[in-house]
Amino acid sequence: MRSLILATADEVAYALAARIRALRLQRGWTQVELAARAGMSVASYKRFEQTGAIAFESLLRAALALDRIGDFDALFQAPPFRTLDEAAAKPTERKRAPRRAKPSAPQ
Repeated sequence: MRSLILATADEVAYALAARIRALRLQRGWTQVELAARAGMSVASYKRFEQTGAIAFESLLRAALALDRIGDFDALFQAPPFRTLDEAAAKPTERKRAPRRAKPSAPQ
């Protein structure tokens, strides 16, 4: 399968739809069957396969129906440390800026 690294958001969505379609076909499921297993409308599922457009919750439901929810586990993980110094360093704490004083009312 093609890498998604340099793809646009639309290309990624369409590629994910193609991957899910391939998994559905491997199982011998129809679009109606996967839509039912995922708890979504057939029209929404068909649109997803054609365009890649889908609500995130529906994408998760389709992944659950296909036993592929674990594929989301690697998303947005912190990158691995490159050196021991990076691993030993404490993360920088973010601090809020002090509150701005409210302008006083004219008297």
